[in-house]
Amino acid sequence: MKTIRQNALLRLLLSCFLLYMAWPSLQVQGGTLASYFWLAWLVFFILVAGSNLATVMKIPTGIQLQSPSESEKKRYSVSS
Repeated sequence: MKTIRQNALLRLLLSCFLLYMAWPSLQVQGGTLASYFWLAWLVFFILVAGSNLATVMKIPTGIQLQSPSESEKKRYSVSS
């Protein structure tokens, strides 16, 4: 489990380094196509950084909710 968090931290650092290297080119964009490319690149960076932060911080991916009837069945079940 520790290696998963270390790998996620390394991927996060790598993505931040790539953003640091690409940032000067972001402000020297040419036309509309270049703007769309940088927008897509930044969205991809946010997705990568967010998923790796969630892994590092151990944020659960989803909450499993039980309906009231399921919890009542568990409460009232009697083993014979």
